[in-house]
Amino acid sequence: MNIRNIAIIAHVDHGKTTLVDKILHHTNVFRANQETGELIMDNNDLEKERGITILSKNVSVEYKGVKINVIDTPGHADFGGEVERVLKMADGVILLVDAFEGPMPQTRFVLQKALQLKLKPIVVINKVDKANCRPDEVHDAVFELFFNLDATEEQLNFPTFYGSGKNGWFNDSLTQCEDITPLLDGILAHVPEPQIPEGNLQLQITSLDYSTFLGRIAVGRVARGTIKENQQISLVQTDGSIKKSRVRELYTFEALGKKKVTEVQPGDICAVVGLEDFNIGDTIADFEAPEALPVISVDEPTMNMLFSINNSPFFGKDGKFVTSRHLRDRLVKETEKNLALRVVDTDSADSFLVYGRGILHLGVLIETMRREGFELTVGQPQVILKTVDGKKSEPYETLVVDVPQEFASKVIDLVTRRKGEMLIMETKGDMQHLEFEIPSRGLIGMRTQMLTNTAGEAVMAHRFMDYKPWKGPIPGRSNGVLIAKEAGTTTGYSLDKLQDRGFFFVDPGEEVYKGMIIGENNKPGDLVVNPNEGKKLTNMRASGSDAATSIAPKTLMTLEECMEYIQHDECIEVTPNHIRMRKTYLDEEDRKKFQKVMKADGIA
Repeated sequence: MNIRNIAIIAHVDHGKTTLVDKILHHTNVFRANQETGELIMDNNDLEKERGITILSKNVSVEYKGVKINVIDTPGHADFGGEVERVLKMADGVILLVDAFEGPMPQTRFVLQKALQLKLKPIVVINKVDKANCRPDEVHDAVFELFFNLDATEEQLNFPTFYGSGKNGWFNDSLTQCEDITPLLDGILAHVPEPQIPEGNLQLQITSLDYSTFLGRIAVGRVARGTIKENQQISLVQTDGSIKKSRVRELYTFEALGKKKVTEVQPGDICAVVGLEDFNIGDTIADFEAPEALPVISVDEPTMNMLFSINNSPFFGKDGKFVTSRHLRDRLVKETEKNLALRVVDTDSADSFLVYGRGILHLGVLIETMRREGFELTVGQPQVILKTVDGKKSEPYETLVVDVPQEFASKVIDLVTRRKGEMLIMETKGDMQHLEFEIPSRGLIGMRTQMLTNTAGEAVMAHRFMDYKPWKGPIPGRSNGVLIAKEAGTTTGYSLDKLQDRGFFFVDPGEEVYKGMIIGENNKPGDLVVNPNEGKKLTNMRASGSDAATSIAPKTLMTLEECMEYIQHDECIEVTPNHIRMRKTYLDEEDRKKFQKVMKADGIA
């Protein structure tokens, strides 16, 4: 049977998952009357809520007698590790580019990986139905990007398709057609069939699946040889050790599900059941003469956070898993399938340093753990420093901002205050396109300020560039915080009296504890306040006539916003039902001692 393996890569929000929807509908995967909804591939809760793809997934469709394995990949730079490992399964890539935005930082990153793997590209310029789109200019910009990334002659000769995923058509010209048939024909014509070298069995595990019934399942593409049910195999691990094992069951992908088979031909993607203790990157090889495939290399993480057990006065009230053993086991389990993540033990048995690609990467991990019933405390995100040529160096990123013209000066001011340097400023229609080079530290906490300063109009994207010399201190949050003086329940009477001091993260009637951050101060410097004071009652006044009805509602903050908000002496308490910010040292005297030490070290 003819096979084509193709991955869909693009910057975030350029329409990858929508394109997969159209392919599934066009190849009649569903019954005519079946309710499917949109973004079928984004099937876990977090993906549905945020409207982004986090995990790579693959489906298989049949078109004109050819089996096409389609791999949907995430677009955020933070999940680059997902993209890097699954590209190994593909022979060609569909590079989606927005007809207005053109190539963005992540477009460059994923395309570079695809070109290094010698994959055959097909360029699709999507969203040509948008107002003031510029498909011809974007096509030239894509060609320039290929050229800058040292594409070969053959890769530079890429076919281009235009269309609108939302309206369900793609054509090899700007003429609107009925459906996506020209694109599917293009995949058959331009994506090569898998090249099968001679030799015995080789299959590299590129992702993991889990079933409560079958246990851990290895997913990968058969590079050469044939794999059969009940076959004895060798598992060559990334450190070179070899384990003998047996294939219990085999599945290939069919539409959105899996189909049990007895053998899988080379070039196809399959799922293998029955292996013990395997990791991503291991090779399933011949029993007698095992040969390993090259290990999957993933770019280094650029940021770390301290994960600890929850040691606040409210620990154990919400979660099922609260001990350091639970926390450690869960983090180690995550590193098995999340290749860009690293976990390192610290001097304390209760804390672990977790290294990741960015705030979103670590935020999704924390949010997933919270929903599973874990309680934990996380510290401020820190960038990873290195010594390059004897100099202290830090990671730098390329930051791209598209913003209406009237807000451009505010964006430039905000980025330059955080040690960013402007490289490019262009006008695209009504929008100003700005590109900066900025230390990764400067990006922490910037998104919220950027959206506030531009009335929510700015579109930000950034990707890791390189390590460069340290730029010196970057100003953090300008205002201090309001800290609860003692444990208790907040009262409307007390919060009403404190309103002129700042705004609050709590409502009347909420439980608080000593050292918890309950609001933001209007001025620099922290302020310890008592939000729990009740109204003294006399014969003259009844408790009901409380004038605290005019309290402003509390400010709600998401987990990522909290991660960007906190400073080095603060942390976030995360439980299944609550996200609270607090000082690392709950007692005021301890905080003062800590500040003295920090000042002596020249940090604060």
